[in-house]
Amino acid sequence: MSRKPLPAQSGQRSRVELLFDKPQLLVQLFGQYDQNLVALENRLGVYITARGNKIGLEGTAEQVAVARDVLHDLYARVQRGEDVDAGLVDASIAMSAEPTLAGILSADGVRQPSIMIRTRKKTIVPRTPAQAHYMRELTTHDMIFALGPAGTGKTYIAVAQAVSQLITGSVQRLILSRPAVEAGEKLGFLPGDMKEKVDPYLRPLYDALHDCLPAEQVERRIASGEIEIAPIAFMRGRTLADAFIILDEAQNTTPAQMKMFLTRFGENSRMVICGDPNQTDLPGGVAASGIADATYRLEGIEGISMTRFTAADVVRHPIVGRIVEAYEGAAT
Repeated sequence: MSRKPLPAQSGQRSRVELLFDKPQLLVQLFGQYDQNLVALENRLGVYITARGNKIGLEGTAEQVAVARDVLHDLYARVQRGEDVDAGLVDASIAMSAEPTLAGILSADGVRQPSIMIRTRKKTIVPRTPAQAHYMRELTTHDMIFALGPAGTGKTYIAVAQAVSQLITGSVQRLILSRPAVEAGEKLGFLPGDMKEKVDPYLRPLYDALHDCLPAEQVERRIASGEIEIAPIAFMRGRTLADAFIILDEAQNTTPAQMKMFLTRFGENSRMVICGDPNQTDLPGGVAASGIADATYRLEGIEGISMTRFTAADVVRHPIVGRIVEAYEGAAT
């Protein structure tokens, strides 16, 4: 691979050459038509050449240093069997500013991330600094609020952490909840029994579970009660002990519903509340979202963590992040 050099930029120029010991993996590292290297060049302003198992980097000393670290990170991901695409290139660049994400060397010399969540089906690693912070908070705090737009991994990472703790026996139950049919939970007009009425609204939680556990284990654990998926109305009157509890779409709760849910917290439990305060579906008569009210009241209380995501943390298609930024800009 060789492309036209980028225009000279201000600052001292630097050139380094990287040598990779498994050239057969470089096809995956480079991407189709070298799209990953092109993304790296465009984002960092470096010039990249590749011949055989050698990659040359040219740019300012700072640009070259970041590009070198990102390529080492992406190569380690390919060695672990991860798919590398332009989105992951962007994520790796964003995380290059987070020193604790540099990773550690395993016994066989492969660089492993220093922060990860292991489940039966996959290992989840952070793709943005905010995700890394969130994953740390999930292991150190009893109650965590995850606030921000869709696509930032709020619920997905929480479910992965919950499954990991269920597998290791740190908790005995996994309880996943969300408001059904927006905040009003008016289910009567829908066909079927109660489960059939609410399941469509809980489907994102099922999807996240199936990403972390084999389907037969999901069904078996639901049948045994180890995993419970239910609308928030089903939480009334209960004390949830020895459990990992997740409330999704919390922006669609009323303050009264949120207070009810938070006070279900029991011994040896962890509770995660996920939502986007800027995207509520509450009816017009409701004065405030439950999640906005709760974060205002509980900010700074010991044992409670607030992790805030932005459009820069969206890990879906890059255009999703740009859409979120456009809507957030219009709202301000």
